[in-house]
Amino acid sequence: MRILAPLVAIPLAATALGAQQFSVVEANIRDMRAALEQKRVTSRELVEQSLLRIAKYEDKLHAVITVNPRALQIADSLDRERAAGRIHGPLHGIPVALKDNIHTTDMPTTGGALAFADLVPPYEATLTKNLKDAGAIIIAKTQLTELANWVASGMPGNYNGLNGYGMNPWDPRRDPRDAFFDGRPVLSTGGSSSGVGTNVSFWAGNVGTETSGSILSPSNQNMLVGIKPTVGRVSRYGVIPITADQDTPGPMTRSVADAAIMLGAMENPRPDPNDSATRNCPPPPQRDYTRFLNPGALKGARIGIPRAYFYDASSAGARAPRGGLTDAQRVAMTEVIAVLKQQGATVVDPADIPSVADTNPGNNFINWNPCSGLEQAKGLDISCSVAFKYGMKRDFNAWLKSLGDKAPVKSLTGLREWNIAHQRAGAIKYGQAQLDISDEMDLQADRARYESDRRKDIFLSAKNGIDAALKKDRLDALLFPGVSSAGLAARPGYPTVTVPYALVPVVVPPGQPPFPAGFEPRPAPFNVSFTGTACSEPKLIALAYAFEQATKKRVAPPLFP
Repeated sequence: MRILAPLVAIPLAATALGAQQFSVVEANIRDMRAALEQKRVTSRELVEQSLLRIAKYEDKLHAVITVNPRALQIADSLDRERAAGRIHGPLHGIPVALKDNIHTTDMPTTGGALAFADLVPPYEATLTKNLKDAGAIIIAKTQLTELANWVASGMPGNYNGLNGYGMNPWDPRRDPRDAFFDGRPVLSTGGSSSGVGTNVSFWAGNVGTETSGSILSPSNQNMLVGIKPTVGRVSRYGVIPITADQDTPGPMTRSVADAAIMLGAMENPRPDPNDSATRNCPPPPQRDYTRFLNPGALKGARIGIPRAYFYDASSAGARAPRGGLTDAQRVAMTEVIAVLKQQGATVVDPADIPSVADTNPGNNFINWNPCSGLEQAKGLDISCSVAFKYGMKRDFNAWLKSLGDKAPVKSLTGLREWNIAHQRAGAIKYGQAQLDISDEMDLQADRARYESDRRKDIFLSAKNGIDAALKKDRLDALLFPGVSSAGLAARPGYPTVTVPYALVPVVVPPGQPPFPAGFEPRPAPFNVSFTGTACSEPKLIALAYAFEQATKKRVAPPLFP
């Protein structure tokens, strides 16, 4: 973690906090707003508490790459404006954090890459500006998997060359097994975003980004609510890309209400001229998603259960069964379905995804993955989608160009060369196979292949996937265990809202070595996810909120009180 200057400015804060009645621990945004309005706390005091928690726990968690050195100064300014009756918006004076691939002009934006360690972009991300306009204090930039996990095929989630490994508050120990004894956590934090700081109340919520699972996975692993929006709902301008086909920012919070507030603050009131996809979904009136927080929303809703592969092992399109749940996960999902019925939902079971249940291997979605690693380099990639690696070269080079003279390297080729030259300094510990297979793509010669693969992506995931399942049974949403819809919904850019539900025993995956005698991994969080079609966030937020209010399963990690 870097830039800890604010911490030295509050030497007496610990004494003052002892007398404070309001605590940031597990406090939601509405709690903070009420306390600020009632003068029970100031924005400065919220930031002081946040900074003290960072100082106390950061060395065990590695949740932060950079702390904003002006956080207290910004808080003081917002306190003065509040006293004068000027309120910026729903996040006025509330500390939040951004994944460190989102541009800020008052802090570096590193992507976790050594090559970008000192990059202060020449322009802010649109969503950064929107959050500041809503009154948010950007208190920090969070840990992430390097370049959003498109560097090396074997790199652990939430590792980067700049800051090392992120640790999970539910089990912050390192993996003791010889095959994984490189410093990585025994319980993954998820990736590539980090929800760790939100989980332990370093701030009210954070913004992650997702190309395929990188908001949903860390939300699940940290027992958080995560909203992965429709691609284009939130502008990507000023976000280090993988591919514009699937990239999207989204909020990660401790409650559905907080996620709804943050999503509205992040969204543009009108299309962003720098991101044409922002024309896809019109925002609700006043960008207010809290209007959809209806505790009775499950009554009369039609929810589908995609049994094949996601709940029950399936051999469709394969020689042997694959997928399915562990015993503990199955028990949890049985309880979840019972809750839906108790709350008045019509549960359609099964409501299988046609492309997942397809017995023809060539038409089965589970067999059609993004090309990854040197084993699927050019010439070896006939059975995978080149959309990721093609999109990465196209969009990453365009992003570098947007930096002008501030760009530390001028192309993806230049980054690969820089990494090789700086291996002894800690670059590319796990290689850079993903960058290599992206850079070998020819944007002209390979365009037809890319477009063909992209059409297949959309057909299998949307037309004969999510949309087909929703249409067949007139469903409002599909309910997935954990965040297992992430890869499916990512291809067409469809939204998902994930909600905490349980803690379940860790089961070692087939092919991995067991833990040594005497070492017991602690239980891992397990969420449930509501997935829908494009622009269905209002419905999904309503369903997720009703489920959350009926269950209220989120708890704080006990090791970080």
